[in-house]
Amino acid sequence: MNLLVVGATGTLGRQVVRRALDEGHQVRCLVRSPRKATFLKEWGAELVQGNLCEPDTLPPALEGITAIIDAATSRPTGSLTIKQVDWDGKVALIQAAAAAGVERFVFFSILNCEKFPKVPLMEIKRCTELFLAESGLNYTILQPAGFMQGLIMQYAVPILEGQAVWITGEAAPTAYMDTQDIAKFAVRALEVPETTNKTFPVVGTRAWRADEIISLCERLSGKDARIARLPINFLRAMRQITRFFQWGWNIADRLAFTEVLATGKPMTASMDEVYPVFGLDPNDTTTLEAYLQEYFSRITKKLREIDYEKSKAKKKKRKTPMKKP
Repeated sequence: MNLLVVGATGTLGRQVVRRALDEGHQVRCLVRSPRKATFLKEWGAELVQGNLCEPDTLPPALEGITAIIDAATSRPTGSLTIKQVDWDGKVALIQAAAAAGVERFVFFSILNCEKFPKVPLMEIKRCTELFLAESGLNYTILQPAGFMQGLIMQYAVPILEGQAVWITGEAAPTAYMDTQDIAKFAVRALEVPETTNKTFPVVGTRAWRADEIISLCERLSGKDARIARLPINFLRAMRQITRFFQWGWNIADRLAFTEVLATGKPMTASMDEVYPVFGLDPNDTTTLEAYLQEYFSRITKKLREIDYEKSKAKKKKRKTPMKKP
């Protein structure tokens, strides 16, 4: 299948590209900067320069394409807003795909987006779901809750470096999933007719609270966490402040996500009926324990190698004979 991956350089998008290539698909990636996407070309993907926010660049990228997997989203620190990328850009892409006769469109939304109309990203995801469903395209909508990869910088790295781990006491438990596993569902959707014009949750094996993740990281790293708590009301106030500045609009919209956390309701869903539809084995899904265990094992091994090289360099320096005057 000739596949176009949008958002291919992102945390999830790159795993979609890797999985699709491994399964024998011809993969083309829509990228804003080919220079920053050379690793995708080295893997075997074709790069085409384009931008969701520049609709004229989309038709050339869609020539000969039979399916799209859309993993693009705005960056909190980027210059483009959520509305520009996650709404205007997606509308342009869906319209271009319909005009090009694309046969399948896989879209990544967010779990429970319909329940939070006042949270910009959630509401835009919901509206995009509706727009896609009414576009005439054969679609599959996948709804992750959170990526395990995001927990590394949020919890693992600060604990390893003795820095503060910032948490909110009311944060909702979340069923995080490894992006490699999410990519399996996305690529598999292209081959399973039963996934056509349907929406599926794609979540991890269980929902984890922040304190549970911290305890797990402490056990695996052998270090104690320095926990700093941020009240939800403080984050709400920060959102109001950043909204007054254009440079802060993206940050303000992301801070609105605190309203999802404030509910305290687990971000999870049953996957009992999802795995059989996709023909995937739930036992192959990475657990959070296994994911963090592998991460800390790699870090520990790397630190040992560094210590060994330092020790070897010191011994070599001591053995070097002094030069005669």
